Amino acid sequence: MGKKENRKIQDFDGLYAFLRHYVDFMLRMAYRRIKYVGLEKVPADGAVIYAPNHTNALMDALVILAMDRKQKVFVARADIFRNPKVAKILRFLKIMPIMRIRDGMDEVRKNTEIIHMSVDVLMDKVPFCILPEGRHQAKHSLLPLSKGIFRIALEAEELMNGRLPLYIVPVGLEYGNFFRFRSTVLVQIGEPINVSAYLREHASLSQPEVMNLMKDNLSERMKEVILYIPDDEHYDATLETCAAVINQQVDTWRKEHPGARRHALTTRFSANKMTLGQIARLRTSEPGQAAELLGRAADIHREREERGISLGSVIKKHPFWSRLFQLLVLIVTLPYTIPAGILTLPVTGLSAFLFSKMKDRAFYNSIRFVVTLVLWPLLLIIYAIVLYCTLPWEWALGLSIALVPATVLCQEAYRLLRLAVSDLRLLCAPKLRRSIRDLRRQFLDLLHKEELA
Repeated sequence: MGKKENRKIQDFDGLYAFLRHYVDFMLRMAYRRIKYVGLEKVPADGAVIYAPNHTNALMDALVILAMDRKQKVFVARADIFRNPKVAKILRFLKIMPIMRIRDGMDEVRKNTEIIHMSVDVLMDKVPFCILPEGRHQAKHSLLPLSKGIFRIALEAEELMNGRLPLYIVPVGLEYGNFFRFRSTVLVQIGEPINVSAYLREHASLSQPEVMNLMKDNLSERMKEVILYIPDDEHYDATLETCAAVINQQVDTWRKEHPGARRHALTTRFSANKMTLGQIARLRTSEPGQAAELLGRAADIHREREERGISLGSVIKKHPFWSRLFQLLVLIVTLPYTIPAGILTLPVTGLSAFLFSKMKDRAFYNSIRFVVTLVLWPLLLIIYAIVLYCTLPWEWALGLSIALVPATVLCQEAYRLLRLAVSDLRLLCAPKLRRSIRDLRRQFLDLLHKEELA
């Protein structure tokens, strides 16, 4: 008993390691594609604090956890630890509490113990993950960074006393869709900040000055590895413009980078970053024309939302023929997806019920993932028992195996159906299609004029 109580949060746990394989596998099933870029940038010679952007609730932590086979320790706000049973579960999941100023100064003073625990984690070279924005926002943007990560880093550096270099590693999480299952996620590692070297370089500054400087530095490095759009009145219009010109921008990017694959997440990310840079330049050099362009994009965004048309329909180069093929695949697989959809109704129904209780849609994917993670294996056991009790064992075995991927395949079928309906709506909106073409032409013409100037 005493040995268990003295176990550190970062120590190996057999049950945790076993369950992690299952969680990582289910995470891979939750997304069509997960791409990690720049893992070689993660320093191997010291302690690491990961600093990812926070856009998708629990999924952000799970994507970071699955980055490699190393275990990691996470930080969460202290108020969710108030229930002792919940606190015990969170500790098992290797999550530590951190007090915030809004919790009161008495609570913040308790952070001293947490900082000492974090130093112990870092000294064991176990990566530590802190979401520096402090709260999530389902946007391609970045909230102001809180000072918590820098307080921990500076105090950890002081307590480690040069025994180990300490790095803050920016991580960019880019989701194809923040709210839909079976989307994509691109994870990019930014340039690490060597905290030890940083303090030596700015030894003449006070600690608050160093923290502010480091905060600005980390913010800029995080913006480099995400599709950063300023969260202002032009946010939606900017994103709409990116979608309208993505295929032309991909072609341009591939001409400059011949090895880039058209549908690679990194290619599309780079093309969108290129568009954002061009829009920013136009807003400076041609403010009037840029305002007209973004005004048109804002009108398109409003009409598209009113008609229930997905941004994916705008992005797709040849939506009709592509979706027609996907619709044929959907029809062919109906003999599987219809009964599978009925059998997965408990998962779908419970998820929908929990969605109705949540005001923040950013939790949808996390809720759906946890419900599937916990409930689907139990349902599989129940269905297998029923099958073995009612059918010959050969049939029961075959059907039991066929049911295993049912939740994933049903979600994929629903995704294809939803996009097919969206494409049909766009096909029936010729005025909107013309507006998108005009927006694309206007943007490319402005770029051409800029090149000639």
